[in-house]
Amino acid sequence: MTERRLAPLTALTTLGRRPPRPVPVPTPSGATASAVLSDAPAVPSRIVDNAVYSEGRRVATPESPAESREELLHGEGRLAWLGLYRPGPGELGGLAELFDLPELAVEDAIKAHQRPKFERYGSTLFVVLKAARYLDAAEEVEFGELHLFLGPDFAITVRHSESPDLSRVRRRLESDPELLARGSEAVLYATLDAVVDGYRPVVDGLANDIDEIETQVFGGDPGVSRRIYELSQEVLEFQRAAQPLTGIIAALTAGFDKYGVDEELRSYLRDVADHVIQVNERVEGFRLQLRDILTVNATLVAQRQNEEIRELTETSIAQGEEVKKISAWAAILFAPSLVGGVYGMNFDHMPELDEVWGYPFALLLMVGVSLTLYLVFKRRDWI
Repeated sequence: MTERRLAPLTALTTLGRRPPRPVPVPTPSGATASAVLSDAPAVPSRIVDNAVYSEGRRVATPESPAESREELLHGEGRLAWLGLYRPGPGELGGLAELFDLPELAVEDAIKAHQRPKFERYGSTLFVVLKAARYLDAAEEVEFGELHLFLGPDFAITVRHSESPDLSRVRRRLESDPELLARGSEAVLYATLDAVVDGYRPVVDGLANDIDEIETQVFGGDPGVSRRIYELSQEVLEFQRAAQPLTGIIAALTAGFDKYGVDEELRSYLRDVADHVIQVNERVEGFRLQLRDILTVNATLVAQRQNEEIRELTETSIAQGEEVKKISAWAAILFAPSLVGGVYGMNFDHMPELDEVWGYPFALLLMVGVSLTLYLVFKRRDWI
C-alpha cells in the first residue's frame, strides 16, 4: 500500500466536471438546502445500482448521486453504495466533486488498464482489482478491471468488464445486514472475495487446458506449440492479476489496528488471503509446468526432425546405390558396344578384317573388358 497525498480537485477539466456547488447546509426547519445539486443539468447515467444503507439495511434508492449525497445527511452511520458500469469522464468527474474523490485516482479510473493496487488518500481508499473468468467455448481467459473508491460513508465501484457480477455481491451483503453495517470495508471484503472466488473456475479451466496440451504434445500435434505459447501468455496475465492481491491484503492487514477494522472483517480478509495464496501457488505451478512442456515439446520436435532427416538420408543413400549399379552395368555394356561399333564400320583398309583370328580376338576383347569392369565394380561394391 502507498499512502498518497490527497490531490486537490481544482483542475478536473479533463474529467468533464460540473461547476463547483456549495455543500448542502441544514435549514432552520431541519431540512437541507440542496438547490444547486437538484438543479444540475441531467447527465446520461451509467449507474447500475444506487442505494443508501443504514445499519446494513437499504433505506433509500436515490435516482442520482446528488440525492445519495443528500441522503447521507439525514442520519449518522449511513453508507451510500453506487455501482457504475463503464462510466464516462463526465460522470466520474461529477462523482469526484460530490464525494471529494482524489483526482489522481479518478484519472486512473477513467484511463483504466491499471495494475492491481491499493492506495490511501487521506480517509479515502482507492483499490484496483483484476477480475478473470474462463470462457469454455473459446477455451481462453477473459480479464476485466474493477475500481473501488471507499470512504467513511460511501463505496463507489467502477466496473469496466462483465465480471465480476457485483449484483451478487450486493445481494449477499444485503442478506447479511450485520456485515454490511460495518461500512465500506465490508464492501471491499465482499468484492475481494467475489474476485478471488472467480479465480477458481479459471484455475480449473487452465488445469484442464494443460492436460489437453500434454496429450497433444505426446500425440505429435504440429499445432501444439502455438497453443502452449498462447496458454503461457494467459497464465502470465493471470499471475499479474492475482499476485498483487497478496500485497493488497497485506497492506489492509497492516492497517487493521490503526484504522480500527472490525475483528470479524479481519478474519474474513485472512480467509481471502489464504485463497489468494492457494491461487498464486497453482498459477506458479502452471507457469513452471508449461515451461517444462515447452522444453519437452521442443525435444520431441527435434527428435522427429532428426528421424525425418535420417530417413531422408537413408533414402538418398539407397538411391545412390541404385545409381551406382545402373552406372556400373552401363559401363560394362558400353565396352562390347564400343568394340562392336569399331568393327562394324565399313572401311576398306582395316587390317583386322582380313585376319582369321580377327573375329575371335574381337569377342575375347569384349568379354575381357566387360569382365575386368565387372570385377572392378564388384570390388568397390557398386554391383
